Amino acid sequence: MGLFSRLGDIINSNINAMLDNAENPEKIARLIIQEMEDTLVEVRTSAARAMADKKEMEREIDYYTRVRDDWDKKAGVAVDKGREDLARGALVAKQKAQGEIERRQHAMQAAEEAFEKHQDDLSKLQAKLDEAKAKHRALMMRREAAEQRIRMRSQTHDGKVDDALARYASVERKVDEMEAYADTIKGREPTLEAEFAALERDEAVEKELEALKKSRAGAASQASDTQNKEE
Repeated sequence: MGLFSRLGDIINSNINAMLDNAENPEKIARLIIQEMEDTLVEVRTSAARAMADKKEMEREIDYYTRVRDDWDKKAGVAVDKGREDLARGALVAKQKAQGEIERRQHAMQAAEEAFEKHQDDLSKLQAKLDEAKAKHRALMMRREAAEQRIRMRSQTHDGKVDDALARYASVERKVDEMEAYADTIKGREPTLEAEFAALERDEAVEKELEALKKSRAGAASQASDTQNKEE
């Protein structure tokens, strides 16, 4: 397939349809972009070659123009000297030089047309390449966003997460029970007011005990004195 046939296929292709219908749109996009970039290099090379050919033909036209003019002068000199034979030969050489000029002018015109076509093809292909790259970037961003959504939703709806949360709830209940038990233990500990009240009760008991002891001792002493008097 020729360069411009392949270039025409790329330019006329519906890139969006290719990407939407392909099994692997991202891979197709990369292939299209690579193909376009390779073709751009080839077209630029051909355009540069056409421009170089044009300049070379311009130099050759200048050369044969000088040759033609020189033979024209020589023909005039030969006529002035009465040398028609030499004048005739100079005119033949002049016509040959003119023929070379005309051939190169036609070739240069063809080179200019080829260069203009290259420039037009480059412009069209560059526009399609920009479109393909934009499509590829958008596709990459959509794919990455979809993958992130899949990971997030998979984690959100994953049964392992629910199981872990259920176990966490069980552990939390056990902690609640431990805290409640700790509160009951703390409730049995005597408060500061209770300790002071117990201290006061103990003091009252001690006082009552002393009073009881004194009372009992007094009663015992009185009974002893009574018994001694009776004797």
